[in-house]
Amino acid sequence: MILECYKRSIVEELINDNWRNILKKEFKKDYFLKLKSFVDNSYLKPNLVFPSKELIFRALNCCDFEKIKVVIIGQDPYPGKGHANGLSFSVSPETFPLPKSLKNIFKELQNDLDCGIPKTGNLEKWANQGVLLLNSVLTVESGCPDSHSNKGWEVFTDKIIELISIKSDVVFILWGNKSQKKSYLINSSNNLVLKAPHPSPLSAYRGFFGCSHFSLTNNYLLSKSKKPIDWVL
Repeated sequence: MILECYKRSIVEELINDNWRNILKKEFKKDYFLKLKSFVDNSYLKPNLVFPSKELIFRALNCCDFEKIKVVIIGQDPYPGKGHANGLSFSVSPETFPLPKSLKNIFKELQNDLDCGIPKTGNLEKWANQGVLLLNSVLTVESGCPDSHSNKGWEVFTDKIIELISIKSDVVFILWGNKSQKKSYLINSSNNLVLKAPHPSPLSAYRGFFGCSHFSLTNNYLLSKSKKPIDWVL
């Protein structure tokens, strides 16, 4: 089944009907056709590109457009073998030790909500509650961060952010300068935009710790008569 997946082109059978219908105009644009060719060619050599091909659109497939409550924007997938699982900041359940940025996210979660440190780095539970864990770039070469930047993914994910921004009462969480540069895509009059430094060890102590984004998100959702996110893993 997985080998068959590597033979398929991206989009075809790899993205669910909900998002395929919403994004169908993008799939016909010149930039996406070039991106599609680049990604398909990259995956001709299995285990050199992450995440595994069937997980490229996992963030979308786990979270239908109509159910989105929160968007957490990441950069690109973890470039280590077996780490990336298609959700921003998330890793496969068997990954240990956890990436340092994710460890810091869990420290802030504990400080903010007075809960225990999660034992898994798999954030699928968040995604299933309407948290879109979207990377700006959806694929990466093994061991080479940012290797698939400027290939067209940013145009594609920017469009997704724009479309979500048309909705109302969505929380956009922007950690780090790269994510915060996306703020111009978001209608802040109808949605909540939360910003903080990146959770990387290089910047977490400059304001990520203490940002209280988990509780602020839930307070906002409650104020809009929406069910809060159960952040505890």
